[in-house]
Amino acid sequence: MDGMTSTPPGRTGALDPDLAARLKRSPDGLLPAIAQQYDTGEVLMLGWMDDEALHRTLTTGRCTYWSRSRREYWVKGDTSGHVQWVKSVALDCDADTVLVKVDQVGAACHTGARTCFDEDVLLKDGDTAAAAGDQ
Repeated sequence: MDGMTSTPPGRTGALDPDLAARLKRSPDGLLPAIAQQYDTGEVLMLGWMDDEALHRTLTTGRCTYWSRSRREYWVKGDTSGHVQWVKSVALDCDADTVLVKVDQVGAACHTGARTCFDEDVLLKDGDTAAAAGDQ
């Protein structure tokens, strides 16, 4: 199985109905899902989940996302080998964002970088926002 299934977003599958009722999705039926390294706190990437992707993530121990560009589900690592093993999943206070703490194997970013957030740093520790604006 390649982990990719072409199913429209919003399919509720077997997601717990009480949880599904609490979710505040975007107009296209998706929630942003932040992947964070469980032991270091490093923010790895942002993906998108619908109810089915969240259900799969909660029940399989692997992160499943909805690819907006390919319009299909993808299980992180099925093609690259860069697996995200789920350690915990939390919903934010507004029920509109998911935080998935994972044990990342290999690169999280599609570019091959460890994270999606280490190439284009706009403000570094020790800099002030005012000084960054002056540069």
